[in-house]
Amino acid sequence: MSQVPSDRVYNDSHEWLMDNGDGTATVGISDHAQDALGDLVFVEPPKIGDALSAKEACAVVESVKAASDIYSPISGEVVEVNEELGDSPELINGDAYGAGWIFRLTISEPSEIEELLTAEAYGELIAEEE
Repeated sequence: MSQVPSDRVYNDSHEWLMDNGDGTATVGISDHAQDALGDLVFVEPPKIGDALSAKEACAVVESVKAASDIYSPISGEVVEVNEELGDSPELINGDAYGAGWIFRLTISEPSEIEELLTAEAYGELIAEEE
């Protein structure tokens, strides 16, 4: 069974979001998602300064199996992207919740975080898919 850390919340499209406590949040894809995609070979993150809406496609991850859109869990402005993924997209496969983070954004609508899934609810969702 895939890891589901309880210190973050999840989108039903398999992105995770961690509130950094400083008005920003970090976003990546779940261990379940990276496992389903297989070996990642390319990541196209959003651009710094992009204004994102919740549930908006904003990035792409490409694996040996398929390319998949990444959706922003909440609204905000992109303030940082994980530049290391350009040379090492496999960081997501090896550490989806750590070194494999994709981007950070400012939190423009904090109430949107409450609409995301808890670790427990996300665990139940992926258990149904496995």
